[in-house]
Amino acid sequence: MAATTADVSRASTGITRYRWAALAVLALAQLMVVLDTTIVNVALPSIQRALHFSSAASLQWVVNAYILAFGGFLLLGGRVADRYGRRLVFVGGVTLFVIGSVAGGLANSSGLLVAARAVQGLGGAFMAPAALSLVTVIFTEGEERNRALGVWAAIAGTGAAIGLLLGGVLTSGLSWRWVFFVNIPIGLLAVVATFRLMGESRDPVAGGFDVAGAVTATAGLGTLVFALVRANVWGWASPTTLSVFALAAVLLASFVVLQLRRRYPLVPLRLFRSRTLVGADLGMLLAGAGLFAMFFFLTLYMQNVLHYSALKTGLGFLPISAVIITSAGIGSRILGRVGARPILVTGFTLAATGLALLVRVSPTTGYLDVVLPSILLIGAGMGAAFVSMTSSAVAGVPREDAGVASALLNASQQIGGSLGLAVLTAVATARFDAVRPLHPTAASVASATTSSWVWGFVVGAVLLLAAAVVAGLLVRVRREDLSPGGPGPGGGGDVPTEAPALPELELVAPSVEVNLGNGGRSSSDVGRPW
Repeated sequence: MAATTADVSRASTGITRYRWAALAVLALAQLMVVLDTTIVNVALPSIQRALHFSSAASLQWVVNAYILAFGGFLLLGGRVADRYGRRLVFVGGVTLFVIGSVAGGLANSSGLLVAARAVQGLGGAFMAPAALSLVTVIFTEGEERNRALGVWAAIAGTGAAIGLLLGGVLTSGLSWRWVFFVNIPIGLLAVVATFRLMGESRDPVAGGFDVAGAVTATAGLGTLVFALVRANVWGWASPTTLSVFALAAVLLASFVVLQLRRRYPLVPLRLFRSRTLVGADLGMLLAGAGLFAMFFFLTLYMQNVLHYSALKTGLGFLPISAVIITSAGIGSRILGRVGARPILVTGFTLAATGLALLVRVSPTTGYLDVVLPSILLIGAGMGAAFVSMTSSAVAGVPREDAGVASALLNASQQIGGSLGLAVLTAVATARFDAVRPLHPTAASVASATTSSWVWGFVVGAVLLLAAAVVAGLLVRVRREDLSPGGPGPGGGGDVPTEAPALPELELVAPSVEVNLGNGGRSSSDVGRPW
Protein backbone atom coordinates (compact mmCIF):
# COMPACT_ATOMS: atom_id res chain seq x y z
CA MET A 1 0.00 0.00 0.00
CA ALA A 2 2.79 2.40 0.88
CA ALA A 3 4.63 1.66 -2.36
CA THR A 4 1.48 2.35 -4.31
CA THR A 5 1.01 5.64 -2.52
CA ALA A 6 4.57 6.63 -3.24
CA ASP A 7 4.17 5.74 -6.90
CA VAL A 8 0.98 7.76 -7.17
CA SER A 9 2.66 10.70 -5.45
CA ARG A 10 5.59 10.62 -7.85
CA ALA A 11 3.32 10.27 -10.85
CA SER A 12 1.15 13.15 -9.70
CA THR A 13 4.10 15.50 -9.81
CA GLY A 14 4.89 14.63 -13.41
CA ILE A 15 8.60 15.23 -12.89
CA THR A 16 10.19 11.78 -12.66
CA ARG A 17 12.35 12.47 -15.73
CA TYR A 18 13.24 15.98 -14.64
CA ARG A 19 13.70 15.57 -10.92
CA TRP A 20 17.17 17.13 -10.81
CA ALA A 21 15.97 20.13 -12.79
CA ALA A 22 13.08 20.40 -10.35
CA LEU A 23 15.51 20.24 -7.44
CA ALA A 24 17.47 23.09 -9.01
CA VAL A 25 14.31 25.23 -9.12
CA LEU A 26 13.35 24.43 -5.55
CA ALA A 27 16.92 25.01 -4.38
CA LEU A 28 16.94 28.38 -6.15
CA ALA A 29 13.88 29.42 -4.18
CA GLN A 30 15.52 28.06 -1.03
CA LEU A 31 18.57 30.19 -1.75
CA MET A 32 16.37 33.26 -2.13
CA VAL A 33 14.83 32.66 1.29
CA VAL A 34 18.22 32.14 2.94
CA LEU A 35 19.78 35.15 1.21
CA ASP A 36 17.17 37.44 2.66
CA THR A 37 18.13 36.60 6.21
CA THR A 38 21.50 38.26 5.65
CA ILE A 39 21.57 40.30 2.47
CA VAL A 40 20.15 43.41 4.15
CA ASN A 41 22.68 43.37 7.00
CA VAL A 42 25.46 45.18 5.18
CA ALA A 43 22.92 47.65 3.77
CA LEU A 44 21.59 48.71 7.18
CA PRO A 45 23.65 51.92 7.48
CA SER A 46 22.41 53.11 4.08
CA ILE A 47 18.85 52.12 4.95
CA GLN A 48 19.02 53.98 8.27
CA ARG A 49 20.19 57.17 6.59
CA ALA A 50 17.71 56.96 3.73
CA LEU A 51 14.59 56.11 5.74
CA HIS A 52 15.51 57.95 8.96
CA PHE A 53 15.36 55.10 11.44
CA SER A 54 15.65 56.75 14.84
CA SER A 55 18.13 54.29 16.36
CA ALA A 56 19.99 51.06 15.85
CA ALA A 57 17.42 49.35 18.08
CA SER A 58 14.62 50.26 15.68
CA LEU A 59 16.77 49.39 12.67
CA GLN A 60 17.17 45.77 13.79
CA TRP A 61 13.48 45.15 13.09
CA VAL A 62 14.29 45.31 9.37
CA VAL A 63 15.77 41.85 9.90
CA ASN A 64 13.74 40.64 12.88
CA ALA A 65 10.39 41.29 11.18
CA TYR A 66 11.43 38.84 8.49
CA ILE A 67 12.76 36.19 10.86
CA LEU A 68 9.76 36.26 13.20
CA ALA A 69 7.16 36.13 10.42
CA PHE A 70 9.08 33.37 8.71
CA GLY A 71 9.55 31.23 11.81
CA GLY A 72 6.11 31.91 13.26
CA PHE A 73 4.08 30.87 10.21
CA LEU A 74 6.20 27.95 8.97
CA LEU A 75 4.01 25.42 10.76
CA LEU A 76 0.85 26.82 9.19
CA GLY A 77 2.56 26.87 5.80
CA GLY A 78 3.37 23.18 6.04
CA ARG A 79 -0.21 22.23 6.86
CA VAL A 80 -1.71 24.43 4.14
CA ALA A 81 0.71 22.94 1.59
CA ASP A 82 -0.30 19.39 2.50
CA ARG A 83 -3.99 20.16 2.22
CA TYR A 84 -4.31 22.52 -0.74
CA GLY A 85 -1.39 21.39 -2.86
CA ARG A 86 2.34 21.78 -2.55
CA ARG A 87 2.87 23.34 -5.95
CA LEU A 88 0.02 25.81 -5.45
CA VAL A 89 1.28 26.92 -2.04
CA PHE A 90 4.89 27.06 -3.25
CA VAL A 91 3.96 29.35 -6.14
CA GLY A 92 1.76 31.45 -3.85
CA GLY A 93 4.59 31.80 -1.33
CA VAL A 94 7.07 32.83 -4.02
CA THR A 95 4.59 35.38 -5.36
CA LEU A 96 4.01 36.87 -1.92
CA PHE A 97 7.77 36.98 -1.37
CA VAL A 98 8.26 38.90 -4.62
CA ILE A 99 5.49 41.35 -3.68
CA GLY A 100 7.25 42.01 -0.37
CA SER A 101 10.53 42.50 -2.22
CA VAL A 102 8.99 45.07 -4.56
CA ALA A 103 7.44 46.92 -1.62
CA GLY A 104 10.75 46.85 0.27
CA GLY A 105 12.71 48.18 -2.68
CA LEU A 106 10.23 51.02 -3.19
CA ALA A 107 9.73 51.81 0.52
CA ASN A 108 9.94 55.49 1.43
CA SER A 109 9.46 55.13 5.19
CA SER A 110 10.78 52.93 7.97
CA GLY A 111 7.34 51.53 8.78
CA LEU A 112 6.68 50.49 5.19
CA LEU A 113 10.04 48.74 4.97
CA VAL A 114 9.47 46.77 8.19
CA ALA A 115 6.00 45.78 6.94
CA ALA A 116 7.48 44.69 3.60
CA ARG A 117 10.00 42.53 5.42
CA ALA A 118 7.18 40.86 7.35
CA VAL A 119 5.41 40.13 4.04
CA GLN A 120 8.62 38.58 2.73
CA GLY A 121 8.85 36.40 5.82
CA LEU A 122 5.22 35.33 5.46
CA GLY A 123 5.81 34.36 1.84
CA GLY A 124 8.90 32.39 2.81
CA ALA A 125 6.95 30.58 5.53
CA PHE A 126 4.61 29.11 2.91
CA MET A 127 7.26 28.65 0.24
CA ALA A 128 9.82 26.69 2.27
CA PRO A 129 7.77 23.75 3.63
CA ALA A 130 5.97 23.34 0.31
CA ALA A 131 9.30 23.14 -1.52
CA LEU A 132 10.69 20.60 0.92
CA SER A 133 7.59 18.45 0.71
CA LEU A 134 7.96 18.46 -3.08
CA VAL A 135 11.56 17.32 -2.73
CA THR A 136 10.49 14.30 -0.67
CA VAL A 137 7.91 13.35 -3.29
CA ILE A 138 10.51 13.59 -6.05
CA PHE A 139 13.36 11.66 -4.43
CA THR A 140 13.14 8.21 -2.88
CA GLU A 141 14.93 6.95 0.22
CA GLY A 142 18.58 6.03 -0.11
CA GLU A 143 21.69 7.33 -1.80
CA GLU A 144 19.88 9.47 -4.37
CA ARG A 145 17.90 11.26 -1.71
CA ASN A 146 21.04 11.72 0.38
CA ARG A 147 22.76 13.35 -2.61
CA ALA A 148 19.79 15.66 -3.09
CA LEU A 149 19.89 16.56 0.60
CA GLY A 150 23.61 17.24 0.30
CA VAL A 151 22.85 19.78 -2.43
CA TRP A 152 20.04 21.26 -0.34
CA ALA A 153 22.13 21.54 2.82
CA ALA A 154 25.06 23.04 0.93
CA ILE A 155 22.87 25.77 -0.55
CA ALA A 156 21.25 26.42 2.81
CA GLY A 157 24.58 26.54 4.58
CA THR A 158 26.26 28.87 2.10
CA GLY A 159 23.29 31.17 1.51
CA ALA A 160 23.98 33.31 4.56
CA ALA A 161 27.57 34.05 3.55
CA ILE A 162 26.55 34.61 -0.07
CA GLY A 163 23.93 37.06 1.17
CA LEU A 164 26.53 39.07 3.06
CA LEU A 165 28.76 39.23 -0.01
CA LEU A 166 25.95 40.00 -2.45
CA GLY A 167 24.55 42.64 -0.13
CA GLY A 168 27.92 44.37 -0.07
CA VAL A 169 28.26 44.25 -3.85
CA LEU A 170 24.75 45.55 -4.53
CA THR A 171 24.87 48.26 -1.88
CA SER A 172 28.29 49.51 -2.97
CA GLY A 173 27.72 49.20 -6.72
CA LEU A 174 24.06 50.16 -7.07
CA SER A 175 21.84 51.01 -4.09
CA TRP A 176 20.49 49.41 -0.93
CA ARG A 177 17.17 49.05 -2.76
CA TRP A 178 18.70 46.38 -4.98
CA VAL A 179 19.06 43.98 -2.06
CA PHE A 180 15.28 43.70 -2.45
CA PHE A 181 14.94 44.06 -6.21
CA VAL A 182 17.36 41.16 -6.79
CA ASN A 183 14.62 38.76 -5.63
CA ILE A 184 12.25 39.72 -8.44
CA PRO A 185 13.95 37.88 -11.36
CA ILE A 186 14.72 34.89 -9.12
CA GLY A 187 11.11 34.62 -8.02
CA LEU A 188 9.68 35.00 -11.52
CA LEU A 189 12.03 32.33 -12.86
CA ALA A 190 11.03 29.95 -10.06
CA VAL A 191 7.31 30.43 -10.77
CA VAL A 192 7.62 29.84 -14.52
CA ALA A 193 9.88 26.81 -14.09
CA THR A 194 7.60 25.29 -11.45
CA PHE A 195 4.63 25.27 -13.81
CA ARG A 196 6.79 23.75 -16.56
CA LEU A 197 8.38 21.02 -14.46
CA MET A 198 5.97 20.07 -11.69
CA GLY A 199 2.43 18.87 -11.40
CA GLU A 200 0.33 19.20 -8.27
CA SER A 201 0.96 17.11 -5.19
CA ARG A 202 -1.28 17.07 -2.14
CA ASP A 203 -2.37 14.86 0.71
CA PRO A 204 -6.01 13.88 0.08
CA VAL A 205 -6.61 13.12 3.76
CA ALA A 206 -5.03 16.29 5.19
CA GLY A 207 -7.29 17.96 7.73
CA GLY A 208 -7.88 21.58 8.64
CA PHE A 209 -5.39 24.05 9.95
CA ASP A 210 -5.04 26.33 12.93
CA VAL A 211 -4.77 30.02 12.04
CA ALA A 212 -5.34 31.11 15.65
CA GLY A 213 -2.47 28.89 16.75
CA ALA A 214 -0.12 30.47 14.21
CA VAL A 215 -1.11 33.98 15.29
CA THR A 216 -0.74 33.34 19.03
CA ALA A 217 2.59 31.52 18.57
CA THR A 218 4.05 34.28 16.40
CA ALA A 219 2.75 37.05 18.64
CA GLY A 220 4.03 35.30 21.76
CA LEU A 221 7.49 34.70 20.33
CA GLY A 222 7.69 38.23 18.96
CA THR A 223 6.72 39.66 22.33
CA LEU A 224 9.28 37.46 24.09
CA VAL A 225 12.07 38.56 21.73
CA PHE A 226 11.03 42.19 22.16
CA ALA A 227 11.20 41.85 25.94
CA LEU A 228 14.64 40.24 25.80
CA VAL A 229 15.96 42.94 23.48
CA ARG A 230 14.62 45.82 25.58
CA ALA A 231 15.28 44.42 29.05
CA ASN A 232 18.79 45.92 29.25
CA VAL A 233 17.31 49.34 28.44
CA TRP A 234 14.30 49.21 30.74
CA GLY A 235 15.94 47.13 33.47
CA TRP A 236 15.25 43.43 33.98
CA ALA A 237 13.15 44.03 37.10
CA SER A 238 11.28 47.09 35.85
CA PRO A 239 7.46 46.95 35.70
CA THR A 240 7.55 47.48 31.93
CA THR A 241 9.89 44.55 31.33
CA LEU A 242 7.95 42.24 33.64
CA SER A 243 4.67 43.25 31.99
CA VAL A 244 5.96 42.44 28.52
CA PHE A 245 7.32 39.09 29.70
CA ALA A 246 3.94 38.36 31.29
CA LEU A 247 2.15 39.19 28.04
CA ALA A 248 4.48 36.84 26.15
CA ALA A 249 3.74 34.09 28.69
CA VAL A 250 -0.03 34.58 28.30
CA LEU A 251 0.19 34.42 24.50
CA LEU A 252 2.37 31.30 24.51
CA ALA A 253 0.14 29.63 27.11
CA SER A 254 -2.85 30.41 24.90
CA PHE A 255 -1.05 28.70 22.04
CA VAL A 256 -0.56 25.54 24.13
CA VAL A 257 -4.23 25.52 25.17
CA LEU A 258 -5.28 25.87 21.54
CA GLN A 259 -3.12 22.90 20.56
CA LEU A 260 -4.77 20.77 23.23
CA ARG A 261 -8.31 21.69 22.18
CA ARG A 262 -8.17 22.06 18.40
CA ARG A 263 -9.34 19.25 16.15
CA TYR A 264 -6.55 20.13 13.73
CA PRO A 265 -3.84 21.72 15.86
CA LEU A 266 -0.94 23.60 14.36
CA VAL A 267 1.44 21.20 16.15
CA PRO A 268 -0.17 17.75 16.50
CA LEU A 269 0.95 16.33 19.82
CA ARG A 270 1.34 12.88 18.25
CA LEU A 271 4.45 14.16 16.48
CA PHE A 272 6.32 14.15 19.77
CA ARG A 273 5.91 10.40 20.16
CA SER A 274 9.01 10.20 18.00
CA ARG A 275 12.03 10.60 20.23
CA THR A 276 14.11 11.39 17.16
CA LEU A 277 11.86 14.30 16.21
CA VAL A 278 12.02 15.68 19.75
CA GLY A 279 15.80 15.40 19.72
CA ALA A 280 16.05 17.01 16.29
CA ASP A 281 13.84 19.95 17.23
CA LEU A 282 15.57 20.58 20.55
CA GLY A 283 19.01 20.13 19.02
CA MET A 284 18.22 22.53 16.20
CA LEU A 285 16.80 25.08 18.65
CA LEU A 286 20.08 25.02 20.59
CA ALA A 287 22.26 25.01 17.48
CA GLY A 288 20.34 27.91 15.93
CA ALA A 289 20.78 29.93 19.10
CA GLY A 290 24.48 29.13 19.36
CA LEU A 291 25.38 29.83 15.74
CA PHE A 292 23.92 33.31 15.92
CA ALA A 293 26.80 34.18 18.24
CA MET A 294 29.28 33.49 15.47
CA PHE A 295 27.52 35.51 12.77
CA PHE A 296 26.42 38.39 14.97
CA PHE A 297 29.48 39.07 17.09
CA LEU A 298 32.02 38.06 14.46
CA THR A 299 30.48 40.42 11.92
CA LEU A 300 30.70 43.25 14.45
CA TYR A 301 34.30 42.33 15.24
CA MET A 302 35.32 42.35 11.58
CA GLN A 303 33.63 45.70 10.87
CA ASN A 304 34.21 47.63 14.08
CA VAL A 305 37.58 46.28 15.27
CA LEU A 306 39.32 45.06 12.12
CA HIS A 307 37.66 47.94 10.23
CA TYR A 308 36.64 45.79 7.29
CA SER A 309 34.26 47.25 4.73
CA ALA A 310 30.89 45.60 4.15
CA LEU A 311 32.21 43.90 1.02
CA LYS A 312 35.40 42.69 2.71
CA THR A 313 33.35 41.32 5.60
CA GLY A 314 31.28 39.30 3.15
CA LEU A 315 34.45 37.99 1.51
CA GLY A 316 35.73 37.00 4.94
CA PHE A 317 32.82 34.59 5.34
CA LEU A 318 33.36 32.83 1.99
CA PRO A 319 35.72 30.15 3.39
CA ILE A 320 32.99 28.83 5.65
CA SER A 321 30.76 28.45 2.59
CA ALA A 322 33.35 26.31 0.80
CA VAL A 323 33.87 24.12 3.86
CA ILE A 324 30.13 23.65 4.38
CA ILE A 325 29.71 22.49 0.78
CA THR A 326 32.54 19.98 1.17
CA SER A 327 31.37 18.78 4.57
CA ALA A 328 27.76 18.41 3.44
CA GLY A 329 28.87 16.33 0.46
CA ILE A 330 31.00 14.04 2.62
CA GLY A 331 28.24 13.74 5.18
CA SER A 332 25.66 12.71 2.60
CA ARG A 333 27.98 10.00 1.24
CA ILE A 334 28.87 8.41 4.58
CA LEU A 335 25.49 8.82 6.25
CA GLY A 336 24.23 5.36 5.31
CA ARG A 337 27.43 3.66 6.48
CA VAL A 338 28.13 5.58 9.68
CA GLY A 339 24.65 6.55 10.83
CA ALA A 340 23.16 9.90 11.80
CA ARG A 341 23.99 10.05 15.49
CA PRO A 342 27.82 9.86 15.27
CA ILE A 343 27.84 12.53 12.56
CA LEU A 344 25.58 14.81 14.58
CA VAL A 345 27.59 14.49 17.78
CA THR A 346 30.89 14.99 15.97
CA GLY A 347 29.58 17.87 13.87
CA PHE A 348 28.10 19.84 16.75
CA THR A 349 31.24 19.24 18.84
CA LEU A 350 33.49 20.50 16.03
CA ALA A 351 31.33 23.61 15.66
CA ALA A 352 31.41 24.21 19.42
CA THR A 353 35.20 23.92 19.34
CA GLY A 354 35.36 26.50 16.56
CA LEU A 355 33.24 28.92 18.55
CA ALA A 356 35.33 28.31 21.66
CA LEU A 357 38.49 29.22 19.74
CA LEU A 358 36.99 32.65 19.09
CA VAL A 359 37.52 33.53 22.75
CA ARG A 360 41.01 34.55 21.61
CA VAL A 361 39.73 37.59 19.70
CA SER A 362 41.08 40.92 20.88
CA PRO A 363 41.90 44.32 19.38
CA THR A 364 45.37 42.99 18.53
CA THR A 365 44.39 39.69 16.88
CA GLY A 366 43.46 39.36 13.23
CA TYR A 367 41.56 37.37 10.65
CA LEU A 368 44.17 34.78 9.68
CA ASP A 369 45.32 33.81 13.15
CA VAL A 370 41.94 33.59 14.92
CA VAL A 371 38.89 34.09 12.71
CA LEU A 372 39.77 31.85 9.76
CA PRO A 373 40.69 28.69 11.74
CA SER A 374 37.56 29.07 13.84
CA ILE A 375 35.08 29.43 10.99
CA LEU A 376 36.68 26.52 9.13
CA LEU A 377 35.99 24.26 12.12
CA ILE A 378 32.46 25.60 12.45
CA GLY A 379 31.74 25.00 8.77
CA ALA A 380 33.21 21.49 8.83
CA GLY A 381 30.99 20.53 11.74
CA MET A 382 27.74 22.14 10.65
CA GLY A 383 27.76 20.99 7.01
CA ALA A 384 27.76 17.32 7.94
CA ALA A 385 25.52 17.82 10.97
CA PHE A 386 22.79 19.54 8.98
CA VAL A 387 22.70 16.76 6.36
CA SER A 388 22.37 14.16 9.11
CA MET A 389 19.70 16.18 10.90
CA THR A 390 17.63 16.56 7.75
CA SER A 391 17.82 12.82 7.05
CA SER A 392 16.69 11.70 10.50
CA ALA A 393 14.57 14.52 11.90
CA VAL A 394 11.09 13.32 11.03
CA ALA A 395 11.59 9.59 11.47
CA GLY A 396 8.35 7.92 12.49
CA VAL A 397 6.14 10.86 11.48
CA PRO A 398 3.08 9.84 9.41
CA ARG A 399 3.01 11.02 5.81
CA GLU A 400 0.02 13.28 6.41
CA ASP A 401 2.18 15.30 8.81
CA ALA A 402 5.13 15.57 6.43
CA GLY A 403 4.78 19.28 5.74
CA VAL A 404 4.15 20.33 9.32
CA ALA A 405 6.99 18.14 10.65
CA SER A 406 9.33 19.70 8.12
CA ALA A 407 8.21 23.16 9.12
CA LEU A 408 8.50 22.33 12.82
CA LEU A 409 12.22 21.60 12.56
CA ASN A 410 12.78 24.70 10.45
CA ALA A 411 10.78 26.80 12.91
CA SER A 412 12.87 25.40 15.76
CA GLN A 413 15.99 26.82 14.16
CA GLN A 414 14.39 30.19 13.43
CA ILE A 415 12.96 30.45 16.95
CA GLY A 416 16.26 29.36 18.44
CA GLY A 417 18.08 31.97 16.39
CA SER A 418 15.76 34.78 17.42
CA LEU A 419 15.81 33.87 21.10
CA GLY A 420 19.53 33.14 21.01
CA LEU A 421 20.30 36.52 19.48
CA ALA A 422 18.29 38.27 22.17
CA VAL A 423 19.85 36.28 25.02
CA LEU A 424 23.43 36.47 23.73
CA THR A 425 23.11 40.19 23.12
CA ALA A 426 21.83 40.65 26.66
CA VAL A 427 24.77 38.66 28.04
CA ALA A 428 27.30 40.63 26.02
CA THR A 429 25.71 43.95 26.93
CA ALA A 430 25.80 43.08 30.64
CA ARG A 431 29.47 42.17 30.31
CA PHE A 432 30.26 45.42 28.52
CA ASP A 433 28.48 47.46 31.18
CA ALA A 434 30.49 45.63 33.86
CA VAL A 435 33.87 46.44 32.28
CA ARG A 436 32.98 49.80 30.73
CA PRO A 437 35.95 52.17 31.27
CA LEU A 438 35.29 55.19 33.50
CA HIS A 439 37.41 57.37 31.24
CA PRO A 440 36.90 55.84 27.81
CA THR A 441 39.52 55.96 25.12
CA ALA A 442 39.42 54.27 21.74
CA ALA A 443 41.68 51.48 22.98
CA SER A 444 39.81 50.87 26.25
CA VAL A 445 36.41 50.81 24.55
CA ALA A 446 37.70 48.35 21.93
CA SER A 447 39.04 46.11 24.70
CA ALA A 448 35.75 46.19 26.63
CA THR A 449 33.81 45.53 23.44
CA THR A 450 35.80 42.45 22.44
CA SER A 451 35.55 41.18 26.01
CA SER A 452 31.76 41.33 25.75
CA TRP A 453 31.79 39.44 22.45
CA VAL A 454 33.95 36.72 24.00
CA TRP A 455 31.16 36.04 26.47
CA GLY A 456 28.79 35.65 23.54
CA PHE A 457 31.13 33.13 21.91
CA VAL A 458 31.41 31.16 25.15
CA VAL A 459 27.63 30.93 25.59
CA GLY A 460 27.25 29.98 21.93
CA ALA A 461 29.80 27.18 22.30
CA VAL A 462 27.97 25.84 25.36
CA LEU A 463 24.70 25.79 23.42
CA LEU A 464 26.29 23.81 20.59
CA LEU A 465 27.73 21.31 23.07
CA ALA A 466 24.23 20.95 24.52
CA ALA A 467 22.96 20.23 20.99
CA ALA A 468 25.57 17.46 20.68
CA VAL A 469 24.41 15.92 23.96
CA VAL A 470 20.76 16.07 22.89
CA ALA A 471 21.56 14.43 19.54
CA GLY A 472 23.55 11.69 21.24
CA LEU A 473 20.79 10.89 23.71
CA LEU A 474 17.66 11.19 21.58
CA VAL A 475 18.34 10.68 17.87
CA ARG A 476 17.85 7.03 16.89
CA VAL A 477 17.78 6.06 13.20
CA ARG A 478 19.05 2.75 11.85
CA ARG A 479 21.87 2.98 9.33
CA GLU A 480 20.18 0.65 6.85
CA ASP A 481 17.24 3.04 6.66
CA LEU A 482 19.54 5.89 5.57
CA SER A 483 21.01 3.96 2.64
CA PRO A 484 19.68 2.36 -0.57
CA GLY A 485 17.95 -0.94 -0.17
CA GLY A 486 16.87 -0.40 3.39
CA PRO A 487 13.73 -1.97 4.77
CA GLY A 488 10.52 -1.17 3.07
CA PRO A 489 7.22 -0.16 4.62
CA GLY A 490 6.66 -1.59 8.01
CA GLY A 491 10.34 -2.00 8.65
CA GLY A 492 9.83 -0.91 12.21
CA GLY A 493 11.87 1.30 14.42
CA ASP A 494 11.74 5.04 14.55
CA VAL A 495 11.87 5.31 10.77
CA PRO A 496 9.23 6.45 8.28
CA THR A 497 7.90 4.12 5.62
CA GLU A 498 8.17 6.83 2.98
CA ALA A 499 10.50 9.69 2.32
CA PRO A 500 9.71 12.33 4.92
CA ALA A 501 9.50 16.03 4.36
CA LEU A 502 12.85 17.37 5.42
CA PRO A 503 13.42 20.76 6.90
CA GLU A 504 15.10 23.70 5.33
CA LEU A 505 18.18 24.25 7.44
CA GLU A 506 20.11 27.46 7.31
CA LEU A 507 23.20 28.95 8.76
CA VAL A 508 21.39 32.21 9.17
CA ALA A 509 23.11 35.40 10.11
CA PRO A 510 21.09 37.57 12.47
CA SER A 511 20.33 41.22 12.55
CA VAL A 512 23.57 43.17 12.75
CA GLU A 513 23.18 46.58 14.28
CA VAL A 514 25.90 48.79 12.88
CA ASN A 515 27.41 51.37 15.20
CA LEU A 516 26.92 54.70 13.47
CA GLY A 517 27.87 56.90 16.36
CA ASN A 518 25.50 58.27 18.94
CA GLY A 519 22.65 59.27 16.65
CA GLY A 520 19.35 58.35 18.17
CA ARG A 521 20.87 56.53 21.14
CA SER A 522 20.43 57.28 24.79
CA SER A 523 23.40 58.39 26.84
CA SER A 524 23.46 55.07 28.67
CA ASP A 525 24.06 53.29 25.36
CA VAL A 526 27.11 55.34 24.38
CA GLY A 527 30.10 53.09 23.75
CA ARG A 528 28.10 49.89 23.50
CA PRO A 529 28.94 47.84 20.42
CA TRP A 530 25.23 47.48 19.49
